[in-house]
Amino acid sequence: MRSTPLGRPWRRFLALVGTAGLALAGAVALPGTAQAANVLTNPGFESGSLSPWSCTGNLGSVVSSPVHSGSKALTGAVSSSDIAQCSQTVSVQPNTTYALTGWVRGSYVYLGVDGGASTWTTSPSAYSRLSVSFTTGASQTSATIYVHGWYAQGAYQADDVSLDGPGGGGSDTQAPTAPGGLTSTGKTSSSVSLSWNPATDNVGVTAYDVYSGSSKVLTVSGTSATVGGLSASTAYSFTVRARDAAGNTSGASNSVSVTTSAGGGGGTGFKQAAPYLFEGWGDPPNVTTVMNATGVKWFTMAFVLDGGGCNPMWDGNRPLTGGVDQSVINQVRSAGGDVVPSFGGWQGSKLGANCSSAGALAGALQKVIDAYSLKAIDMDIENSDEFENEAVQARILTALKTVKSNNPGLKTIVTFGTSTTGPTYYGNRLIEQAKSLGADIDVFTIMPFDFGGGSDMYGNTVNATEGLKNKLKSTFGWDDATAYGHIGISGMNGLSDQQENTTPAIWTSIRDWADSHHIARLAYWAVNRDRPCPGGGVVSNCSGISQSTWQFTSITAGFTG
Repeated sequence: MRSTPLGRPWRRFLALVGTAGLALAGAVALPGTAQAANVLTNPGFESGSLSPWSCTGNLGSVVSSPVHSGSKALTGAVSSSDIAQCSQTVSVQPNTTYALTGWVRGSYVYLGVDGGASTWTTSPSAYSRLSVSFTTGASQTSATIYVHGWYAQGAYQADDVSLDGPGGGGSDTQAPTAPGGLTSTGKTSSSVSLSWNPATDNVGVTAYDVYSGSSKVLTVSGTSATVGGLSASTAYSFTVRARDAAGNTSGASNSVSVTTSAGGGGGTGFKQAAPYLFEGWGDPPNVTTVMNATGVKWFTMAFVLDGGGCNPMWDGNRPLTGGVDQSVINQVRSAGGDVVPSFGGWQGSKLGANCSSAGALAGALQKVIDAYSLKAIDMDIENSDEFENEAVQARILTALKTVKSNNPGLKTIVTFGTSTTGPTYYGNRLIEQAKSLGADIDVFTIMPFDFGGGSDMYGNTVNATEGLKNKLKSTFGWDDATAYGHIGISGMNGLSDQQENTTPAIWTSIRDWADSHHIARLAYWAVNRDRPCPGGGVVSNCSGISQSTWQFTSITAGFTG
């Protein structure tokens, strides 16, 4: 029986035991015994924030469920390239034994101290108690406690972490120097990003406290931070102080004043959680059942194609009205929801490529808008016939400009593929043409998948979206908030065509990131696949992984922007 994945944790465990053994061998006095007092701050995450815990890759967050006790716990969104390590550095006394315990839940979750002992367990469905002890060195005054998961093993939870022993302090009374060079690196209507030069200390700086006026608003371990929860069009003054393990605090840095951007985020105000639903493929589910089970309200209906002669039909062969697609749309609306039809896709006879002119294409789009009194339409621009054809790109954008002008309040969405770092050549060209043509596109949606097997789906999605944001800023002259407000993400649940695995935990992390950055739209392909079939591969009617039925739709429905 394999006790650890890929053998890597076992080698790491041996290395840590060796380090602990050397520390014990070098001790010159018998260690003291820790008194029972938890020296960790925010050990159960009941404050509702991570501070003063710091998590790699920004992959940690505080959740309300599942918890071990109280009302909050930590979750770490492990990826294929990041174990989501969350740590806290505390002041300790030299030559003293401490007892570290914590409750964890997930596959291969570790609890330990940097440079010392650790322990781990696998308890995917229930909290399990971990416990390990360590002894500080003869001159040690600080210790970094950590908890983390393991590569590609799914999200973990931790709660009620305790380090029992006497607090530090002792002979270290020297405060760090004040941080210098504090500056603002960006702002939105609700946040300000800051950076500063590191402070120095005779033992070591362990944290930086960020102040707004006289109030401490954030604690971080690095030399940058983003302060959120601010009011629009409001002036704030910030300073930073450094702190060491003994609790000595520096003087304040220079002060920097920043006025947040105007309200509304600069976006379109359009927010939409709309997973794809396809009535011509993949054992289509009963839409009322899905809505009742998940709370989802919007669906992206796939696909409107050319039935011949620039004539819109569902999938190119089902009638625009009077068929199964209209029946489903009626059911969605009867249940209080709505739909956004998607034109195009990867294959089939597409209107953008086959309509002879922008005017003819606008006429075809108008037929669908009129048939369903639409509030939004999506142009899924893919493959060489549309995406990689600059003339067709221009035709589509011009047609969208026309129908938007003719239908006040209509929202227009373009959806296209991406690289892991942002739009490709043709994606950049699409954005540039939208600007030059004055198309006034509401949402630029990227499809961050099919990057290649084994990809870090969370990290690559975030990086691709940040690349899109930067392109929108440079093309349109927008600030961060405005650019995010024009962005959509359309993922692929479970296994992708290239065997990438977006798990429910990863999709939850993507949704939470999308919410925190106030993007406009979240979708995925497709509700037809939102059913479990572990080991089933890439198929049309299930995800290929272990999940709950309609789990991705439920996660998506929680997107608020």
